[in-house]
Amino acid sequence: MNVGDELPPLEVRVTREQLVRYAGAALDFNPIHWNERFAKEVGLPDVIAHGMLTMALAGRIVSDWLGDPTRLVDFSARFTRPVVVPDDAEGALVAMTGKVGAISDDGVARVDLVVKFDGKTVLGKPQALVRA
Repeated sequence: MNVGDELPPLEVRVTREQLVRYAGAALDFNPIHWNERFAKEVGLPDVIAHGMLTMALAGRIVSDWLGDPTRLVDFSARFTRPVVVPDDAEGALVAMTGKVGAISDDGVARVDLVVKFDGKTVLGKPQALVRA
């Protein structure tokens, strides 16, 4: 592992069905994640994915690359823009890329990610710390 190494890009589709399943697992039944009418009433363009679901998908690019999720030490991000999930079979396409930004003397690498939906960044400063 070296500074500048790029992770294989990952694209994931998020569907309304996945939102329902995630809501059940996370016990997050906020209607902005399943009720189109409610989402629009509160000013959203449509139903949106759970922020933590989006973050979990972003973590997948790192864990897939590592091959061993126990090497993931820390993962953080800010929610900056929603992933709008249409009511169709294709859902929303979330695209992720990553690059090793730094490696500390103790062998912990910082992986900087870019997570986009519809060509726009949806997570602010997503970073993972991993054991090299």
